[in-house]
Amino acid sequence: MASSHSSSPVPQSNSSDAFFKKEMDATKRFRPVQSLPDVCPKEPTGNPNNLRDSPSLVADQQRWTIYHSKVNLPAALNDPRLAKRESDFFTKTWGVDFVDTEVTPSFYLPQITKEHFALYQQEITPREKVHERCKNICTPKDTFDRTLLHTHDKSRTDLEQVPKIFMKPDFALEDSLTFNAVLPWSHFSTAGGKGNRDAASSKLLQEKLSHYLDIVEVNIAHQISLRSEAFFHAMTSQHELQDYLRKTSQAVKLLREKISKIDKVMCEGSLRVLRLSLTRNNCIKAYNKLKLMATVHQTQPTVQLLLSTSEYVGALDLIATTQEVLQQELQGIHSFRHLGSQLCELEKLIDKMMIAEFSTYARNDLNRPLEDDCQILEEERLVSLVFGLLKQRKLNFYEIYGDEMINTAKNIIKQCVVNTVSQIEEIDTEVVVKLADQMRMMNFPQWFDLLKNIFSKFTIFLKRIKATLNTIRSVVFLVLDKNQKTRDLEDTLQKNSAKESTVDTEVAYLTHEGMFISDAFGDGELPAGAADTASQRNTSPNSEPCSSDSVSEPECTTDSSSSKEHTSSSITPGGVEMMISDDMKLTDLELVRLANNIQELLYNASDICHDRSVKFLMARAKDGFLEKLNSNEFVTLSRLMEGFILDTERICGRKSMSLRGALQSQANRFVNRFHEERKTKLSLLLDNERWKQAEVPAEFQDLVDSVSDGRISLPEKKPTATEERKPAEFLIVEGQKYATVGTVLLLIRIILEYCQCVDNIPSITTDMLTRLSDLLKYFNSRSCQLVLGAGALQVVGLKTITTKNLALSSRCLQLIVHYIPIIRAHFEARLQPKQFSMLRHFDHITKDYHDHIAEISAKLVAIMDSLFDKLLSKYEVKAPVPSACFRNICKQMAKMHEAIYDLLPEEQTQMLFLRINASYKLHLKRQLAHLNVVNDGGPLNGLVTSDVAFYTGNLQALKGLNNLDLNMAEIWEQKR
Repeated sequence: MASSHSSSPVPQSNSSDAFFKKEMDATKRFRPVQSLPDVCPKEPTGNPNNLRDSPSLVADQQRWTIYHSKVNLPAALNDPRLAKRESDFFTKTWGVDFVDTEVTPSFYLPQITKEHFALYQQEITPREKVHERCKNICTPKDTFDRTLLHTHDKSRTDLEQVPKIFMKPDFALEDSLTFNAVLPWSHFSTAGGKGNRDAASSKLLQEKLSHYLDIVEVNIAHQISLRSEAFFHAMTSQHELQDYLRKTSQAVKLLREKISKIDKVMCEGSLRVLRLSLTRNNCIKAYNKLKLMATVHQTQPTVQLLLSTSEYVGALDLIATTQEVLQQELQGIHSFRHLGSQLCELEKLIDKMMIAEFSTYARNDLNRPLEDDCQILEEERLVSLVFGLLKQRKLNFYEIYGDEMINTAKNIIKQCVVNTVSQIEEIDTEVVVKLADQMRMMNFPQWFDLLKNIFSKFTIFLKRIKATLNTIRSVVFLVLDKNQKTRDLEDTLQKNSAKESTVDTEVAYLTHEGMFISDAFGDGELPAGAADTASQRNTSPNSEPCSSDSVSEPECTTDSSSSKEHTSSSITPGGVEMMISDDMKLTDLELVRLANNIQELLYNASDICHDRSVKFLMARAKDGFLEKLNSNEFVTLSRLMEGFILDTERICGRKSMSLRGALQSQANRFVNRFHEERKTKLSLLLDNERWKQAEVPAEFQDLVDSVSDGRISLPEKKPTATEERKPAEFLIVEGQKYATVGTVLLLIRIILEYCQCVDNIPSITTDMLTRLSDLLKYFNSRSCQLVLGAGALQVVGLKTITTKNLALSSRCLQLIVHYIPIIRAHFEARLQPKQFSMLRHFDHITKDYHDHIAEISAKLVAIMDSLFDKLLSKYEVKAPVPSACFRNICKQMAKMHEAIYDLLPEEQTQMLFLRINASYKLHLKRQLAHLNVVNDGGPLNGLVTSDVAFYTGNLQALKGLNNLDLNMAEIWEQKR
């Protein structure tokens, strides 16, 4: 089986389900247009359908046909030697029995199924779809038969033979390039020996062009033949159309004659009446226009009259109304050509006048005498000015008021100082020229009265500013409320517009070319909605009021037709009735921002008063005057400043920190000086303290009693009584006796001064807590140095630190420890929750004091321990009984008891002697072990027992120690 390389592998299938397809005549669709060969083809003759029966050099060049086939494929697949047709051509070689023989499937060959071709199908399916789509595009839409389709394809194929240059829309032989492409010069050359060949080429070119012409003519004739039926149908319809037009012309002529007769009989009279009515209305409109011009002519004198009475809002409304009338209803009037510019200049002048007037009002309002009267100055004038400024969008007028506030605050302080200095005879104003220096020459009561006067003036000043600014804000909110109501009204009108659409429809058909026929019937014959609609349209900017063809309402007044402005009366909070116009042209955002700025101006007024007060305060504090104040004076000053701060916060509604910060700064300086004075005082007291029990004056007992009653403050000085109370030996605190020294009594008073200062000046609570903690730590450490450290021997000159000194020091520390929880609770009630961590200072101080007390107790035990060691180391068990050693020990124990019993409580005394007894037993046990004395009932044991009994009897005979469990059996070694 052999075939040519140019043969088609598979014939084209008509089935749409086939997977193997090749588009027929693919070269015709995709190959580029090629030029014809230099051989003139035979001119086609006969039936065009027979052109495809034989090969053509022109049409079939380079296209495969059946004539290119070298071997017949069916002949190659059929074996003529077989008796019957076999399904497989391989039997040609292998014989007849090949098909009937069962062949065992090979294990080495896979079973081929449809799934093996799935990948190929996926690849070929998109190509098939593209191929089918191209076929659908190329197929004709008309329902031609297959012969006509073949003819169309043939014609198309023939047209493709014509070079594309002839099909271009801009084809012109005048173009040299086009001419050379169509008629090459080489075909007309006769030089040399190539004449015969050039002649043949020229002839061939002529034949090619003739062939192209024939193709075009054939296609044109074919197209005409296809549309011949439509052409003849159009010619037939032309005659019928002419008949219809002729009949229509006759009908129109007859209708016109009838309409002419009806016009003469029925319409001429009515139209004449309407025309006269239109003329009458135009005359009325002209009369109203002249009246309006006369009114506008009086605008300038009226504005000047209003300005003379400070009616700025009315003057501005009149100017705005007049300008609107000039732009709408009197536009183009030659006599009023300069009135608009004059009104603009007049409006600018009113702006300047209002600003100057508001500045004058602010100056007069703020500089009037500061009395208790906080009434608003000329409220009607203020409201009128604010409305005028809002109408002209002068929204920064509040800055003028702010500048006047600053100047007035300066003048208030200056005037108060001048008035006070003039009343003080000690100050010579001729010698001391500067006002600040004169003020520094005042003593505290004079300066305090001056400051109090300034604060009272500032309070009235702020109340007056608040009243004025509230009036201004009320005007702003009034305009804002009016805007809101206007928007609500517009929304309501829009909702009702749907209901009035019927009336608008009735009026609309009466309108023709800007002329309202309804005006001829009068207002009474039209619905109310129609009359309003006509009025609105007649006063629109696009209307022509002076035209003779236009009709207006019979009655046209200046107030209704000259402006669309509507005003409403409103009552201000002060009772002033004002007319608010709708042309404020201020947005809600601008009005709200202005109201906020006015409120901020009130806050600024508070800040200004505070700042001026701070400067006044600092001017007096330059020479350290405030730092030299005692606690009572500073507390008085602090309370005055706190009261003023609270008053300004209540008036203005916001805290101002400048004066509060200055007060805090001065308070910190006061705290430092206050603490240093007390610490220095305590240091001097400790350095001079001889640590002997002091008598307790009655005032200190009263002070302690007041603390026990819950009043942590210094009692007021009572008038001197006729009977003076004697000082007590002990300080009674909640039923307990405290022997103390004079330094501790004064320390308690100092601690109460700290607590009372915190009550008077709450802002210094944290600083006072820190300073008080430092003071308590200082007392603890310094007393430890003087007593336990024996510093008092060098500082005071004591010969020795006795047990009585130690016990008295311990009792003093216990007294301070008793008051630490009370002090802690006092400060805790005045601290913020976030500041509670500072209370840990008191916990540390309490621990330090307890450690100090324990060290003193250990010191007392150590004194006796050294005594026992010294005496018992020399003890010998022998007669007489009691021995001298035990007598000496009992004597020392009695001295110790005598020294501390009156100072320490009985419980502490018993605990102390139990510790001393334990030390005694330890030393005695060690000595008995050294002497080899055991509890065997022998003579030595009897002697020791007698001495111990003597010791026990003496010790229990001491006051408060009779029930003391001494447990003397521990002195003997336990038998193992």
